[in-house]
Amino acid sequence: MSAPALATPFRQLPAAPWRWVAGVSSILLLLVLLGAPISTAWAGADRVQLRDDVPTHDVWPAASILTDASRVMSVQDAMARAPEFSAPPRSSGTLGVQTHAVWVRLPIAVSPTSDGIWLLDIDYPVLQRLEVYLTQEGHVSQQATLGSLQPFSQRPLRSRSHALPLIMQPGQHYEVLLRVETTGAMVLPITLAKPPAWHSAAMNEQMLQGMLTGLALCLLIYSLAQWVNLRDVLFIQYALLITGSTLFSLHLFGLGSQYLWRDNAWFELHAAGLSALMATCGSFLFISQALVGDRPQSRLLRAMRGGALLCAMLGVVHALDVLSTAAIAIVVSVLGLVPALMGIPGAVRRARQGDPVGTSLLLAWLIYFAATATVIGVIRGWVPVNFWTLHSFSFGATLDMLLFMRVLGLRTKALRAEAIHANRERDAMRSLAHTDPLTGLPNRRGLNIALASALPRCGPDKLLAVYVMDLDGFKPVNDQHGHDVGDELLVAVTRRLQGHIRQSDVVARLGGDEFVVMTGDLGNALQAQELGLKLLDAFRSPFSLGKVQVEVGLTIGYAIAPEDSNDAVGLLKLADAAMYSGKQGGKFCLRRNTGDLALSSS
Repeated sequence: MSAPALATPFRQLPAAPWRWVAGVSSILLLLVLLGAPISTAWAGADRVQLRDDVPTHDVWPAASILTDASRVMSVQDAMARAPEFSAPPRSSGTLGVQTHAVWVRLPIAVSPTSDGIWLLDIDYPVLQRLEVYLTQEGHVSQQATLGSLQPFSQRPLRSRSHALPLIMQPGQHYEVLLRVETTGAMVLPITLAKPPAWHSAAMNEQMLQGMLTGLALCLLIYSLAQWVNLRDVLFIQYALLITGSTLFSLHLFGLGSQYLWRDNAWFELHAAGLSALMATCGSFLFISQALVGDRPQSRLLRAMRGGALLCAMLGVVHALDVLSTAAIAIVVSVLGLVPALMGIPGAVRRARQGDPVGTSLLLAWLIYFAATATVIGVIRGWVPVNFWTLHSFSFGATLDMLLFMRVLGLRTKALRAEAIHANRERDAMRSLAHTDPLTGLPNRRGLNIALASALPRCGPDKLLAVYVMDLDGFKPVNDQHGHDVGDELLVAVTRRLQGHIRQSDVVARLGGDEFVVMTGDLGNALQAQELGLKLLDAFRSPFSLGKVQVEVGLTIGYAIAPEDSNDAVGLLKLADAAMYSGKQGGKFCLRRNTGDLALSSS
């Protein structure tokens, strides 16, 4: 259904109320999707009540924080300064970018009916260092160090996220103190869950990431296979783009450190920057190639390639630790938007021209900007943390990759159309070289090809006959009625000859009013003679050419392979000599040349 058709029922409503309803609905939908609380009152004074009948608790509403600018505060210092903890200043689940360490305090009350076994989970895998302390009445009863830079083999739970089992006594009060230190954003989606609930949520997340990664790998393999097959650089550029985007997503959600570069601290520190630069480099190359192709004179192409080269240089500099992770994050956050911004004018022009490449790119960029805005909002602490905001990059990147794949599909379709057009042009040129333009019959070249193909298959019981024939009385028709009527007569002669031979036989025109018929699979010489007489008899009736009726005869000379000759040139010479002999002998006759006529005519 088209957009105007969809809009028709709503036009019956008054304009102003409908706009008001639509505006309110949009705001409410945004609040639901982002999980923004209707009330912003902080509940940090309340303890998290852990009851086994509620298997998962979001503990952020009870959290309070204390900044550790000196980075030397111990857990005893944090407990001593408990009154100084205050409400988080930002949206739910995120503290934004922090340049110092932060302590997070979580007061907990364990229900008397609970078994006291809970799992603390901070589902933001790129947090570099997390110190967890379970305290009660000023004493630390349990502690652990988590974080992406800690060896994976030393984690309390070998999980994608930062998780720790807490063993507590039923009916008791506790406090969890977290010391968080990282060079990126302090996004803290903290939950306390029963082990079965945590395992179920972890499995669901692994399944989701597995599906998204599997889709990305399928797209990657397809693009590489198409590049090998078509040798179009656009496919390898897409492969570079999707590889960088996939590696960044694997790093962001902890799958990289869990499966790919486990216990590799250098790669963990550099994975985000290098993969983001790889994706940006691929974006520069892919977008420029999709919009302008291989046109060295294009300023957009040169600028985009310069951007790709800059990304490659920054990647080398970052790998050598000349630029820190924080510095490269700032660079990528700006540079990552540049390819789309530079490509928008060209995409708009192509979209206005009805080119689906332009509309696909514009839609991909709209999704990209929305996902980027959401991620920036989470990082800066402007947008609350929930399932949709945490996964906005993955979902946005996946939709982008599918839309870019549509661009590849359109390129494949264009390449196929170009190949078909080139083949048609080649076939047309070949046809012109081997075909008579007036009658559509094979010319001398076409006849030679047919003879060369047929002669190896002939033998004593499979004879091949070649008939050379010339029209009797064609010149007077041309002189009396003009060349147009003469051309019509040649076309009519073609049809008559074709109507008296088999579909496998060949009729050719050598020029003027001279024709050749080639027929094979004859059992004996008598069959060849009978066909010649049949062709001769076909010209006893006149030709009707519109209002003009003309009569022309036929003189035929023929030779048989392999009895008379076994090569194309010899057969044509023998048949041609027989035809001239017939012309000199009174015309409208059939003569075979077994060799004697060729000798006498030479």
